[in-house]
Amino acid sequence: MLYGEFRHTVDDKGRLSLPAKFRSKLGERVVVSKGVDKCLYVYSLKVFEAVVERLEEHASSQKEFRDFLRFFLAGSYDTEVDGHGRILIQAGHREYAGLQRDVVVIGISHRAEIWDAATYDASEETARSNFAAVAEKVDFRL
Repeated sequence: MLYGEFRHTVDDKGRLSLPAKFRSKLGERVVVSKGVDKCLYVYSLKVFEAVVERLEEHASSQKEFRDFLRFFLAGSYDTEVDGHGRILIQAGHREYAGLQRDVVVIGISHRAEIWDAATYDASEETARSNFAAVAEKVDFRL
């Protein structure tokens, strides 16, 4: 499981160092996808295959799901985690997510998300203000 928040920078070549805590769970090759809410998703190859399989279950019967699957898969690429724990963020993906130099990498259970730091901070403020109201609807018991 991936969790936590880490502040990093994207270098001039578009490389981003993944948090050391995430590297062993994600593996030596990862899939980077255009995500929802102006962020990027990072999956291990195994998890990405499972996500696509689940999406395909819906895609065959409804046009909106087929369109979603096309956008999701066309906006995905696999990349190697180099010896320094970095991945390459393609220029189009940096533009899609509005990534500047400062980014936030967060763990969301089975995937990591990469956010522009300013966008994430604004989103986090909204989430913080809604946290108590949503927590009342969520059952945290084991």
